[in-house]
Amino acid sequence: MGNSSGPAVVEIFAQPVVFTTDTDRVEAVGTARARQNATIFPEAAGEVTHIGFVSGEKVAAGRVLAKLESRSEALAVQSAEIAVQDARQLLARYQRIDVPGAISESQIDAAKTALAAAEVELELARDTLSERTIRAPFAGHVGLSAIDAGARITPQTEITRLDDRSVLFVDFEAPEQVFSEVAMGDTIPIQPFASQQAVIDAEVSAIGSRIDPDQRTFTVRVAIDNGDDRLRPGMSFRVQFNLPGLPYPSVPEAALVWGGDGAYLWAVEDGKAKRLPVTIISRNSGDVLVMADLEEGDLIIAEGVQKVREGTPVKDVGPASTANIPAGAGRGGMPSNGQP
Repeated sequence: MGNSSGPAVVEIFAQPVVFTTDTDRVEAVGTARARQNATIFPEAAGEVTHIGFVSGEKVAAGRVLAKLESRSEALAVQSAEIAVQDARQLLARYQRIDVPGAISESQIDAAKTALAAAEVELELARDTLSERTIRAPFAGHVGLSAIDAGARITPQTEITRLDDRSVLFVDFEAPEQVFSEVAMGDTIPIQPFASQQAVIDAEVSAIGSRIDPDQRTFTVRVAIDNGDDRLRPGMSFRVQFNLPGLPYPSVPEAALVWGGDGAYLWAVEDGKAKRLPVTIISRNSGDVLVMADLEEGDLIIAEGVQKVREGTPVKDVGPASTANIPAGAGRGGMPSNGQP
């Protein structure tokens, strides 16, 4: 039967809104690379006379990795040294002559030019000779090699590969929404797929300068101390970490109602039900973070949502309630339990 004094009051369970910080979870796969790496090729063609390393060993910077037959180049250096010596002696003789007019200035200038040209030829000969020796450009571990003494090689022949793996860099793609949350020097836990139990604290060493417009991601590079030499370049790593996001109203999942235009919930305003559209941000253990026109402490209907309509008078009979919700309670008024 209807109530001549107004609409019937509906019993509901109400609760105040609390705000909870959203968590952005990042999950990605990264690949490791050595701090420095190089594929070693010879600068010249020729016959290999010496291999100066064993595959897998650690070598110092400047270590001889291989030598090519260099007899003719060494002779060219000797010839250039003789030419320099002759040019230097001729210039010295000219400069010692103290008889006026015996040696013209043009002869002295020509002798100086000849000496300079001979010195350039000597440097070129030395450079050509040095190309017959292949050295390590930096300290690191050499890889496998299929080159032996006696083989004839060209500048396109790979001698070996060299990796400085004392520090490894791992690059991975992170979503655009966490760009402002990642900073240089941050520590991020990563896990090699080769060792499911090991979690490594890696330090952010570089951040990509742009967002990929297709994937909506940016590149993060982290550095791993590999002083114990247990990890290798090319290994894959699982990256999983959480970053704090923005604060959002947290409401029980049971408070959500779905309509033709999406999700909404019922708030309590002036003792009556008021429909509020919401956008779901995330779900967690029965609670839902939403984007809605709500403030901290506003009352929402947690149970009894099926029985209310817009403007329906409501009465909180939840465990925390001790009286009916008076007019003015809820949004913009006092909570249903009378506490400020």
